[in-house]
Amino acid sequence: MPLQTSSFRPAWWLRQPHAQTLWPVIRRRPRLDITRERVELADGDFIDLAWSGDQARPIVMLLHGLEGGLNSHYVRGIMQALNRQGFRACLMHFRGCSGEPNRLPIAYHSGKTDDPAEVLAHIERRHGQVFGAVGVSLGGNVLLKWLGEMGGQCPLRRAAVMSVPFVLNDAALRLSRGMSRIYERYLVSSLQRSFRRKFAHMPCPLEVDVDRLNTFRRFDDQVTAKLHGFNDVDDYYTQASSRQYVPRIRIPTLILHAADDPFMYPDTAPAASELPPQVTLELTAHGGHVGFIGGRWPGLADYWGERRLAEWMVA
Repeated sequence: MPLQTSSFRPAWWLRQPHAQTLWPVIRRRPRLDITRERVELADGDFIDLAWSGDQARPIVMLLHGLEGGLNSHYVRGIMQALNRQGFRACLMHFRGCSGEPNRLPIAYHSGKTDDPAEVLAHIERRHGQVFGAVGVSLGGNVLLKWLGEMGGQCPLRRAAVMSVPFVLNDAALRLSRGMSRIYERYLVSSLQRSFRRKFAHMPCPLEVDVDRLNTFRRFDDQVTAKLHGFNDVDDYYTQASSRQYVPRIRIPTLILHAADDPFMYPDTAPAASELPPQVTLELTAHGGHVGFIGGRWPGLADYWGERRLAEWMVA
């Protein structure tokens, strides 16, 4: 059933999309026994992994969102949910997101699929076959794009994503308007700090005043596109947007998406006609961006979205 109406019901005290989006930021992070590993990449850079769960269990790789990492509010929750479903979770930090600037003048972006592909190959050589993958927000865009690129050659058994910005230009426009600007300011400020921290330790190949790049379109045009070989922001957004890759996916994949996500428009998600038989788009009326929180009382919040992603892996 490619298009599915979700059974999710938001907490009565968190029905508004911004409440769903912002509430999890103050949650108490689950405690996990974390093992860290550094992967040396073929180009001389590195990527850091964070593992949780029994080593004998099937492996599920997790791709985080923009400027995310192990301390992101949703990451430990998803890892814990995967562990409870009998999986060993492996968080792949994107370049520069593990607390230490990466070595090369490039970074990561919404369409950079070669890094998870190389990490996946490393995991399979050292730890065994990877059963599935989960992606959140930007990480979900990267995962959907990679699944589409691989088509019938994908080595994974299952995949699940949540709150994906399927059309990057739409997301950039939406985040520049109304209350959504608070998210743009926060995330662009984080990108600016990461840029300054990184190029405090190496020559910068760009002549740019990063402090003036205060919107996603400006930052992506002058930094992301130029560092990664795109002509401009429109070329980057066109090539990296994942919606166009969804019809090529050939493994069971869940797309969990809220119609009121303040990071995008209601029609940004793929239409039913774009979904191949292997892809299920589960739509919720409410849920915000990486929210999907239920529960009767604030002290007993139910992080339903995290459970849904993990349960999909065993369905």
